Amino acid sequence: MSPPNGHSINSIDTPADDNEDSEPLIKSDAAVSPQCCSARLNLAVLMFFGFSVVYGLRVNLSVAMVAMVNNTDPTPAKNSSIVHACPLPSARGNTSDSFVQPDGVPQYPWDSETQGWLLGAFFFGYICTQIPGGYLAGHYGGSIFLGLGVLGTAALTLLTPLAAQMGSYWLFALRALEGFGEGVTFPAMTAMWARWAPPLERSRLMTLSGSGSSFGAFVALPLTGVICQALGWPAVFYICGGAGCLWAVFWFILVSDDPRTHRRISKEERDYIINSIGPQGTGHGWSVPVLQMLLSVPLWAIIVTQMCSNWSYYTLLTSLPTYMDNILHFDLKSNSFLSAVPYLGGLLVSLLSAVAADSLIERRVMSVTVVRKLFTFTGLVFPAVFLAAVGYAGCSHVLAVTLLTLSMAIGGISAPGVFINQLDIAPRYAGFLLGITNTFGTIPGIVAPIVTGYFTEDHTLSGWRTVFCVAAAINVGGAFFYTIFGKGEIQPWAVTEEERAEAESRRSRSIST
Repeated sequence: MSPPNGHSINSIDTPADDNEDSEPLIKSDAAVSPQCCSARLNLAVLMFFGFSVVYGLRVNLSVAMVAMVNNTDPTPAKNSSIVHACPLPSARGNTSDSFVQPDGVPQYPWDSETQGWLLGAFFFGYICTQIPGGYLAGHYGGSIFLGLGVLGTAALTLLTPLAAQMGSYWLFALRALEGFGEGVTFPAMTAMWARWAPPLERSRLMTLSGSGSSFGAFVALPLTGVICQALGWPAVFYICGGAGCLWAVFWFILVSDDPRTHRRISKEERDYIINSIGPQGTGHGWSVPVLQMLLSVPLWAIIVTQMCSNWSYYTLLTSLPTYMDNILHFDLKSNSFLSAVPYLGGLLVSLLSAVAADSLIERRVMSVTVVRKLFTFTGLVFPAVFLAAVGYAGCSHVLAVTLLTLSMAIGGISAPGVFINQLDIAPRYAGFLLGITNTFGTIPGIVAPIVTGYFTEDHTLSGWRTVFCVAAAINVGGAFFYTIFGKGEIQPWAVTEEERAEAESRRSRSIST
């Protein structure tokens, strides 16, 4: 059922700044389709598991690396012994740092710099397909690109043991190819939600979908440690790759690009979604206002903030297991489990924050802009404080893990903030915009592991303190930038011709009466 006057929730009839607080997002007599057991919720759940697989494929190397290398510092200086930043546990006091694998499983003499390059290799490919993937998903629909992105990455993951055996350059190339395939997934997801997510449910649906990444990291990190010890590190990549291929089968069978073409959606839900989204829920065609986008301050606010936030996120994602091993000297099972705990906290907090954000918007307690800024600022500044404190936790295992967990958990507050802001400022171009913002946001994924390897090549506490403090400072900078320049309403360059004509018609009727 369409809202009164025949216009959608996304209709524009006055300048955005005035309209946001004077017009309700949805009229009280509009029929709202229940979310429980709905097609849109089923889509969110399937995406959740899809991104769980995606992040399992992404982070498995972080833990497996501990088992793949035969020494974290294979070339110590001559006539000197390795000095550990923290004392080794008694059980490891007279052993090397090598992790013994089952018979026949190879290990490699990669130094810290090589490990940093291998951990960052994924993002060299990942950065290449963000914008093309978002553009094509916005034009054709996102389901095919998301499905093929996961399937391609999973298939390539199966080749990891072979590539490692051939040499570090081959493994670097393979990981870059995996990133190339996976780069289309998040833009495709956003393009799909532009057609599926009613404005009052955007925070919940997108956060539920994207939080699969935290769940994937939470499951994959400890599971990787267990598999490495029981079966050897090659089994990690066979199991993760197989899981991705299996998920793709369900995806292609059950998913549709648009509620108009979904075979199992109810008429009530289909009409609710279509009428609430309006013209913004259609493909953008081949023409995209690139110049206006490049000059859009709200878009640059998203770009800069996501780059800043991703620096700390990717630092922990790729390097936390190494910190747990080199500095705190956890065994592989403890290492992988404790590396995963922060992601569970982030998952739970992000889901609760999404519900709170939608509630504030629906009840008109705050405008969309204020909600996005509040959750972004809180979710970046407070985690930065705890992250910086990790560098001063010294060799206290409990304190370090507690601070890392608090940092990642509180960081989940930012999930319904800047990370879904593309759908606010330009729903019709959301997939393309996420491709742009993720392209810039991937740069820290390339640089951060390399910088971390540079700072920590001597495995000292001071080196890791620098890593954490730099990440925290960048986080805070992004929070302030978004607070100043962020917006939460549709930008003029994103308004469709149909919406302009409708707004003009309403203005004419208003003047005549």
